[in-house]
Amino acid sequence: MDKTNSLRSFKQAQSHIPGGVNSPVRAFKAVGGEPIFMKSAKGAYMHDVDGNKYIDLINSWGPMILGHGKMQIERAVIDAVKKSLSFGTPTVAEIEMADLIANMMPSIEKVRMVNSGTEATMSAIRVARGFTKRDKIIKFEGCYHGHGDSFLIAAGSGAATMGEPDSPGVTKGTAQDTITVPFNDLEKVQEVVMENPNQIAAIILEPIGGNMGCVPPVTGYLQGLRTLCDENDIVLIFDEVMTGFRISKAGAQQYYGVKPDLTTLGKIIGGGMPVGAYGGRADIMNMVSPSGPVYQAGTLSGNPVAMAAGLAMLRYLNENTEIYTRLETMTEYIVQGIKLNILKLGLKYTVNAVGSMFSLFFTDEKVIDFDGAKKSDLNMFGKYFNAMLEKGIYLAPSQFETLFVSSAIDEIEADLIIQANYDSLKEIHKR
Repeated sequence: MDKTNSLRSFKQAQSHIPGGVNSPVRAFKAVGGEPIFMKSAKGAYMHDVDGNKYIDLINSWGPMILGHGKMQIERAVIDAVKKSLSFGTPTVAEIEMADLIANMMPSIEKVRMVNSGTEATMSAIRVARGFTKRDKIIKFEGCYHGHGDSFLIAAGSGAATMGEPDSPGVTKGTAQDTITVPFNDLEKVQEVVMENPNQIAAIILEPIGGNMGCVPPVTGYLQGLRTLCDENDIVLIFDEVMTGFRISKAGAQQYYGVKPDLTTLGKIIGGGMPVGAYGGRADIMNMVSPSGPVYQAGTLSGNPVAMAAGLAMLRYLNENTEIYTRLETMTEYIVQGIKLNILKLGLKYTVNAVGSMFSLFFTDEKVIDFDGAKKSDLNMFGKYFNAMLEKGIYLAPSQFETLFVSSAIDEIEADLIIQANYDSLKEIHKR
């Protein structure tokens, strides 16, 4: 595989971009080698600057649920661009987006648009603190909620990949107000709440872990958190930046039948454009300025181009809900193929999956939390990643990231993925 232009681009990028990338996991530090620079994408495939083609299993980390270059979304963006890239004023599209989100996700009565998932989670925590008049929050090991200071305590994803789960620059005061507990351990959460009576403002989590690899909640876990929050007047926040409108029409909260107080969104609601949102109960959201005293603002919030792309995406999903059954069926087909490969080769690796998200963990132990994910053989994962890359399959360059299946992947691509998986596993275990 020719990587000449990617190597040249990476060398040039390091001159003026820290590490040569604008998000750490892209640097391939966790898997070895040099990052691949992409040029274009269509359907299930991405094309790099050297002309190589890859089946895409990250899909821009989730939002390209329909694959790349979906006609309806491209057309909506082009029409919006002709009117203006930005107004800095209210637009009708913002109303339409808010109405559609509230219609599709019933737990959201009011919603505020922002520019990223990080901005959404930071704002949701601030609103929860303002609403409860409490300072402390509970988060979970391995759950990543963006790079806000409160969240870089035992974080997953990029922070774990880089070996810095507690980032320099996060103050001790911030850390003292952030209590971190293991994912899927309800008893531990109950203990923490009892030890901090009337001090916990919010519990925030990814209802399905996606930044320690794909880690679903155990039976009764989300329901138990809901009950605990109700009994102690704690705001329950679901970070559905990844899972919102991907796992089902109304996200993981519909999939598991648990209603949070606040929800953070991103990815899919921008159709691939940078965007985020947070919303939930009207009495909580009415705390947000200018309705209430909790200040949050953004010059580009509700950007018309992002709104146009997101509206086209959500309208398509709302009108074609059968897509979720197809996505889950295709993901299960791929997962079962991978499990069969593992069995054929006499290996004992773990595969987790839910909806259109899945992960292969290089450990023989069950993975239900971050400690379990960290038992994976990261050296072996790096070899596997590069072997798959050579065979034209683009995986997340980190063991601690879930993979995403798009509706553009059909049985042809699925069979190619399964075959590449078999060949790659066989190859790396011969070395």
